[in-house]
Amino acid sequence: MAHPKRRTSKTRRDKRRTHHQLTPKAVTICSNTGELHLRHKAYVVDGDLYLHGKVAIKDYAPVAAAAAPASDEE
Repeated sequence: MAHPKRRTSKTRRDKRRTHHQLTPKAVTICSNTGELHLRHKAYVVDGDLYLHGKVAIKDYAPVAAAAAPASDEE
């Protein structure tokens, strides 16, 4: 298995990592609701699930939130 003959210096390591920065998330304002949301993702406004500026599911409730209260039974 290959391994380095010489130790990589801090400068050389840091020069290689100059392109490893994070890019900002693509955030958009919805033209219908005025809500900030991630592009190409569904988002909830006032209990309704929106996708591409249209109501996808009215009175949306996440499945995980509905299952959480059932764990209180004993």
